[in-house]
Amino acid sequence: MNSELRPHQIEAMSRLRQSLVGGRRRPMIQAPTGFGKTILAAAIVDGALRKGNRVTFVVPALSLIDQTVQSFWAEGIRDVGVIQANHEMTNASRPVQVASVQTLQRRELPEADVVVIDEAHRWYQFYADWMARPEWSAVPFVGLSATPWTKGLGRYFDDLIVAATTAKLIDAGYLSPFRVFAPAHPDLTGVRTVAGDYHEGDLSDAIDKPDLTADIVETWRKLGEDRPTLVFAVDRAHARHLAERFSETGVATAYVDAFTDSEERETIRRRFHAGDVQVVVNIATMIFGVDWDVRCIVFARPTKSEMLWVQAIGRGLRTAPGKADLIVLDHSDTALRLGLPTDIQHDRLNEGRKGSSKCERERSVPLPKECPSCTFLKPPGLHTCPSCGFAPERRTEVATGDGELVEIGKRGSKLSAAERRNRTDDWSVKVSFIQQLKRYAQDKGRSPGWVAHAYREYYGCWPNDRRLKDAEPAAGVGEVVRSWIRAKDIRYAKARGRAA
Repeated sequence: MNSELRPHQIEAMSRLRQSLVGGRRRPMIQAPTGFGKTILAAAIVDGALRKGNRVTFVVPALSLIDQTVQSFWAEGIRDVGVIQANHEMTNASRPVQVASVQTLQRRELPEADVVVIDEAHRWYQFYADWMARPEWSAVPFVGLSATPWTKGLGRYFDDLIVAATTAKLIDAGYLSPFRVFAPAHPDLTGVRTVAGDYHEGDLSDAIDKPDLTADIVETWRKLGEDRPTLVFAVDRAHARHLAERFSETGVATAYVDAFTDSEERETIRRRFHAGDVQVVVNIATMIFGVDWDVRCIVFARPTKSEMLWVQAIGRGLRTAPGKADLIVLDHSDTALRLGLPTDIQHDRLNEGRKGSSKCERERSVPLPKECPSCTFLKPPGLHTCPSCGFAPERRTEVATGDGELVEIGKRGSKLSAAERRNRTDDWSVKVSFIQQLKRYAQDKGRSPGWVAHAYREYYGCWPNDRRLKDAEPAAGVGEVVRSWIRAKDIRYAKARGRAA
């Protein structure tokens, strides 16, 4: 090994040895993006070679074979063969064999004393069949993944080794801090869920619209700080439209999909790092094996998959000279739905039992809150926005009314007047109300934050919908709205007086 292991990598190796000595034969190592999984993999292979063992290292795609071999060579592991038709390094006698799962499915399995499965969350039934063969029962199969949360993975791996989390690696300076903004909230009404995630066709119909595409480009110009950017789209059509829109506005843009060959990808990578390409639009083809200097991520693909979300954001968490942080522009509401990548963590593998697909973590971890002033997503429990300094006024919203009939909400709770208004008023009424609030704020010198809080007090929720955010100020303020504002100001003044 040419590289010196970092403390978290040493910890992972130590716990792997303990697992194997303790009789486990199917350990899974969770190594977050930026952990140095390549170095860890090389250390595992090097350790096996020192004991005279043969190793089969399996990757989930042909495109990762040469990258893996290059990584091993960089660490001084040169006695490597490749299982792939017409590959120049094909040599079955070498003690380390690198192969893709697609190739192994069609070949006779090579002899091995240790098997390492990279990106093991990308599960294939072939792996299960391989592990189940009696002649392989005593051979260790070591899984490596940043997100080993695939349903049923616990049926095949018997130990989960979490040597570090994304949050700890950020705190230690091994990963970049990040800032997430939620500048848009797409309407996903009618989008079906298939196999645990949104139906791609329905999603494309809901997201691939000219106004939404234009908003993504405009928001990037406002918040993206002209950083080297990776954009995740829904499908090829959506990605093409985004790439075209970026290009039309003068942004040097490249496009990558599953049909982009390795030579063209390498050209795009070089141009990206040279600054000749500023934005690269892809679908989900740049999730694995991408070690680029990405400083902004535009996530325009709503998902229910924790793995897709965490892996995508992980593309931008690597540190680099001059990089202070990563900016994430979430046009999908995924952070508000699943949480920040640092909050998503599991302490055990999913065994695929009924009822276990809904993770307990999802229900217990608090979600971030959107700053109504700048759309920054504040970590749970943070009152003042660290991006713009806006601090919502703390207030108790309790009202009583003698003899008033009220609607009953979830779990038997009474709906407030604001919640009832939110249920009964149609969008034209809500838009008209916020337009008048914006006019009043302009006339009286009040901030956008005041508008957001006034709307929330009236309707019981933040004005996060694009129809409300984009609404222009009204020509004037009607007497009904003006009277409500006066009453609101009087209530606030009285509350301040009582507190004093």
